[in-house]
Amino acid sequence: MGPQLLRTESPDQTAPKGRILLVGIGPGSVDHMTHRARAAIAEADVVVGYVTYIKLVADLLEGKEVVRKGMTEELDRAVSALAAARQGKTVALISSGDAGVYGMAGPTYEVLFEAGWTPDDAVQVEIIPGASALNACAALVGAPLTHDFCAISLSDLLTPWPVIARRLNAAAAADFVVALYNPKSGRRTRQIVEAQRLFLAHRRADTPVAIVKSAYRRRQNIDFRTLETLCEADIGMLSTVLIGNSNTVLRHGLMVTPRGYANKYDLQDGGGARAGEKAGRSLSTGLDGWLAGVLADHASGVSAADLAQRHRLPLDYILATLAEPSAPDAEEVTQDTE
Repeated sequence: MGPQLLRTESPDQTAPKGRILLVGIGPGSVDHMTHRARAAIAEADVVVGYVTYIKLVADLLEGKEVVRKGMTEELDRAVSALAAARQGKTVALISSGDAGVYGMAGPTYEVLFEAGWTPDDAVQVEIIPGASALNACAALVGAPLTHDFCAISLSDLLTPWPVIARRLNAAAAADFVVALYNPKSGRRTRQIVEAQRLFLAHRRADTPVAIVKSAYRRRQNIDFRTLETLCEADIGMLSTVLIGNSNTVLRHGLMVTPRGYANKYDLQDGGGARAGEKAGRSLSTGLDGWLAGVLADHASGVSAADLAQRHRLPLDYILATLAEPSAPDAEEVTQDTE
């Protein structure tokens, strides 16, 4: 039998003023919890969470009512939290990492909405952010997320595989650094293989990869690999996989993705701007420079279709760009910061 929702058709102003605190406890080490997360657990009458996460904060639970739930009982956790809050209790519903990143914030709001909850309800909700797995793992391996990145879960328990595969393919083609959550389990073993196959269609085989298991926990392990050897690693549900982009390097045991300063500045000469570049201005190949180049190429006879293929952009986008009267004057663009 599934979780039973507590429906409220309209806010009851006489109801006890319960609270649900959605607490991100970070990677697992109490040292990496925020002050607010620790305070929220201290304020709580009831602490609800997955059994493993409860163990991570065991030292903070003295005198608390503790509700332990299993791996696939996310909705039950949310229903239990709402039931206790309806009784006027303060409930800390904990997630590892950040409650809003593959955590309990989403399922809890789904349960609340289904139960007729609104922000005017007697039960108040607060989300306390925490460091997600990608933050923790990145800190341990270097600086892989310094440029654009995204996170993709390989779990197909709730998401159709074609949706996941399209996201993987798009991220790989767009040259994002990618953090893979839920990469492999006892039953789900092929998903990481398919992810590797999709990435190899767009990335070099020697692209740096880091597999971090149990970041900041007792059995922490870091394994540096290449995209080609990714699937030879020991990967499980406690692992997060970081796949670099085309510029990511692995040096001295550190995985680093350059921000792009070398494109504009001479790093060996006091950081002076390179020829054709100006500090505080868009890169010469930024939007303004690119627009000017596209318009010039088209004026010289390069077709819109050829421009779309050259820049690997949709033809409709190129046509819309060409329809603009002219590229902005670079000297009139508002100064940006790096």
